Amino acid sequence: MQNLKGFIDDFSKALKENNAAIFAGAGLSSGAGFVNWTELLRSVAEELRLKIEREQHDLVSLAQYYCNEHGGRGKLNQIITDEFQRRASITENHRILARLPITTYWTTNYDTLIETALRENGKNPDVKIDPENLALTLSDRDAVVYKMHGDVSQVHKAVITRDDYEKYELTHSLFTTALQGDLVSKTFLFIGFSFNDPNLNYILSRIRIRLEGNQRPHYCFLRRIVESECNNKEDYDYARIKQELQINDLKRFSINTILVDEYQEITSILRMIEDSFRKNSIFISGSAEDYGAMSEDTAKELLHGLSNELVKRDYRVISGFGLGVGSYVINGALDCLQSERKSRIENNLVLRPFPQKASGGKSLPELWDFYRKNMIAEAGIAIFLFGNKRVDGKIVNAEGVRNEFEIAYSMGVNVIPVGVTGFQTRILWEEVMNDFPKYYPEVQVFKPLFEILGSTSIPDEIINTIMKIIDEIRRRI
Repeated sequence: MQNLKGFIDDFSKALKENNAAIFAGAGLSSGAGFVNWTELLRSVAEELRLKIEREQHDLVSLAQYYCNEHGGRGKLNQIITDEFQRRASITENHRILARLPITTYWTTNYDTLIETALRENGKNPDVKIDPENLALTLSDRDAVVYKMHGDVSQVHKAVITRDDYEKYELTHSLFTTALQGDLVSKTFLFIGFSFNDPNLNYILSRIRIRLEGNQRPHYCFLRRIVESECNNKEDYDYARIKQELQINDLKRFSINTILVDEYQEITSILRMIEDSFRKNSIFISGSAEDYGAMSEDTAKELLHGLSNELVKRDYRVISGFGLGVGSYVINGALDCLQSERKSRIENNLVLRPFPQKASGGKSLPELWDFYRKNMIAEAGIAIFLFGNKRVDGKIVNAEGVRNEFEIAYSMGVNVIPVGVTGFQTRILWEEVMNDFPKYYPEVQVFKPLFEILGSTSIPDEIINTIMKIIDEIRRRI
């Protein structure tokens, strides 16, 4: 578990710094309905009168033998085409990876599942299939997908035989150069990859030699050897020893192994990473035409001090620029950014002012709902303050703050209404207090802190209490 926690912390940090990358092997797509390479080439082995179980550690040679026997790769191309014409659905792992702020994906897979998941998440992938593609840049891209062994749309160019691998440095040297650069500058997570690929092993070896043990840390998932899946105790002991040796050997390339008992655990771990990353982003909801029992100066001190403290602790503050709240939140964040000499404002402050005019065939309420969901989807924690507006000359509770509360809770975001600020937020605070286990099962830890948020009106005490709640939330990821 210590190894897992260290991995989650390191990879979440890489995500925040935009230095995270994915290397996807066939194992990532097997859950989507595609067979793995062993099963794909089973019929090939049978036709050659070989046993796939004995050849599964050298499938490259097996593919080459098949092409040799048939005087070319036409039949092999058809086998691959038939497999990848089957309808397959993206997995939850694909969806999580597409939601995370990852801009670099490498894969040896021919399928289109990674780019499909990115598009479904509203992102525009720049897909690199041929070396020539590397010279072109999609102007509005959100991520780059490097398909270093080709794509199902060009199966005749796919890298699969021994010939293909031997020519790779001549035909695909630009891919090799690009991957070396990413492995040096980014933290990779290898998913569904067995490390039997000659190209990748060559590249890793070159980096290890050049950096002499100073490589950037990377991570991979491997499934722990299971005795029940081995023929006998001797086979199990042999496989277990070999896996231990492989894990130690991967450390030469600064690749740290996360062992799982079942592949489904990978999904749970990816969710932990997403949860950890999202909880670095805190959405501040609120509007205030009137500050109620609080004086205007006290309210400004609270709003300014809260965002200032969040940025000081390196959180990312998300604001919709609510009336009477957003401007002071922004001011507090900017003051901290200036004093801390942080040059990249977007790392700690995200502003999403609401549209003021219907457009794109959507009414203004529909646009606001869309904006709210997109803002809150980026956060893991949401803080609610005040929540009122003026309607026909009267101060009324702001329904928008309630909507944001309900959206946040439905998305699994931890909600923190500061009850002492009154109005809509007071109502939300009372709802949380009256059904506390629904929002925070660890009642004894969190409820005393929330009680403070409903009583004290001293800005420093409110801010300190909110920070304690956030610390407890993060401790439980």
